[in-house]
Amino acid sequence: MTEHSKNTQTLRRLVLTSLLLAVVVIGLGAYTRLTHAGLGCPDWPTCYGLIDVPETSIQIAAAEQAFPERPVEPAKAWNEMIHRYFAGSLGLLIAVIAIFSIKLRFSKSSKVRYPIFLPLCILCIVTFQAALGMWTVTLKLMPIVVMGHLLGGFTTLCLLFLLYLRINARSKKTQGENLTESQLKKYSGYALIGIIILTAQIALGGWTSSNYAAMSCVELPICQGDWLSDLSFEQSFDLIPPKQESYEFGHLAHNERVTIHVSHRFGAIITGVFLAWLAITIYLKTKTPSIKSTATILLSLLIIQISLGVSNIWFSLPLKVAVAHNLVAACLMLSLITLAYKLRQNSKESL
Repeated sequence: MTEHSKNTQTLRRLVLTSLLLAVVVIGLGAYTRLTHAGLGCPDWPTCYGLIDVPETSIQIAAAEQAFPERPVEPAKAWNEMIHRYFAGSLGLLIAVIAIFSIKLRFSKSSKVRYPIFLPLCILCIVTFQAALGMWTVTLKLMPIVVMGHLLGGFTTLCLLFLLYLRINARSKKTQGENLTESQLKKYSGYALIGIIILTAQIALGGWTSSNYAAMSCVELPICQGDWLSDLSFEQSFDLIPPKQESYEFGHLAHNERVTIHVSHRFGAIITGVFLAWLAITIYLKTKTPSIKSTATILLSLLIIQISLGVSNIWFSLPLKVAVAHNLVAACLMLSLITLAYKLRQNSKESL
């Protein structure tokens, strides 16, 4: 095995490990948020001044004396700290990837241009993620911070996946049969539009969750009662809310939460229709197995995600279903990125 092959294999393994860890962190973040454990530890990065959770009677007494406004709840505190442990491990692993990438890029013996901008970009984002994690606690679950923390996690995952795709890129691409160069470019553009639409929908989901609006509408297919008269956009999407001692369990009025929830539902319809059209159209227009299978996976994940969203309402937000809703959203985004990447690469190859 050549030195280049060894370096590539090492980098690939590091990125794959961090990619899997990022999925776990997103799942743990959703679990922490949905179990109302975001303030399970009132300080950061420690928990009541400890690197773990106060559990003995002496530790609990000392913790409650130091933070009298926040009685110790060990279960919630552990949820938060486990999330921090995994997130911290991910940050360290990304730092290793960035350092290793720099070493490979500027190695005199290396004749290959290893990616460097993307690893450094990921490192900057995960560093900012740590700051958002701190502000989530210090600003007492301010919705814009919680939503930003969610989007930062998804961004980290997506960029790691893009780095993994680049490392694994084959020197010879399979051109899309039945798709001309112009069609490849066109559908690659549509896939990028789909990524933008899905990102906006994920942001709406984060805004819904951070404002505790998930159960503001408890009927399907529309909200209960005269929901149209409840809609109020005036303060529902204010990014900087009025100052509160804590934003835990929400600070908005019922009609504002209904507005957020309804917006998320309409966003889901738009996203679902567009992605279903994209997946079905590409599936029908190409015979390339890899592109065809990616379109199939995209459509399958979309159906699962819609089913989970309906189940959240129908069964009153069960914890497992709500966490799965977050994880499948991540998988849906990764499948869409894969589709866009393959279409773009095949388009370049056909030039």
